[in-house]
Amino acid sequence: MKDLLPDIRKTTIFNAPIQKVWDAVATSEGIAAWFMPNDFQPEAGYEFHLQGPFGPSPCKVLELDPPKRLVFSWDLFGWHVSFELKELDGQTEFTLVHSGWGAADDIIPGARQTQKDVRKTMENGWEPLVHNKLRKVVER
Repeated sequence: MKDLLPDIRKTTIFNAPIQKVWDAVATSEGIAAWFMPNDFQPEAGYEFHLQGPFGPSPCKVLELDPPKRLVFSWDLFGWHVSFELKELDGQTEFTLVHSGWGAADDIIPGARQTQKDVRKTMENGWEPLVHNKLRKVVER
């Protein structure tokens, strides 16, 4: 069996209360403000779309534990994205995990690129999204 690529993990501490961070990562308006336009609803089992640069990506809410955890499937490749929040005395520790990667040389059909190349692009994309864009939304 081929070795699977590791999860992407981004953790940071925001100078914002947990509810404000939750509202930014678990509402349609909040997600659109820092990530992508969408038709998300905070309901377990809800199917929605993220409007990315290559068109709409089908997603589904897999877990919802307000205001601590949201997990959704993203696209058709087996990806899962989780947002984990922990209250820290008026601040919030936020961890994003993008999991479900295949073997490095496997091709992702729609992208026609290897898992390794797409993962590198996503890793580089999540960095400014979490540490800059989301931070601006929750710390203003």
